[in-house]
Amino acid sequence: MNRFKPPLCEFSFVLIGQNRCGQWVAQEQSGLFGGLFKTRSAALRYALFENGHRPDSIVETAGLIELDMSAPPFASSQPIALPQRRVA
Repeated sequence: MNRFKPPLCEFSFVLIGQNRCGQWVAQEQSGLFGGLFKTRSAALRYALFENGHRPDSIVETAGLIELDMSAPPFASSQPIALPQRRVA
């Protein structure tokens, strides 16, 4: 009997919270996207927009969170060869 198996999908969380300066931070757990915001609602709107409107994947932290954009988001993938143009 063949049973349908749903495709495996990668599930990631978006963390939101305040940094030590009082700004609101929204950042995807692997650093794929993130930003600084003045209000909690702005951070939530951004997180929902970026994660495909999945409120269950947003986690609000009680402690401090700092925006870290130092890690390249696609570190595991191979570099993409862009087509080269000849400039006259």
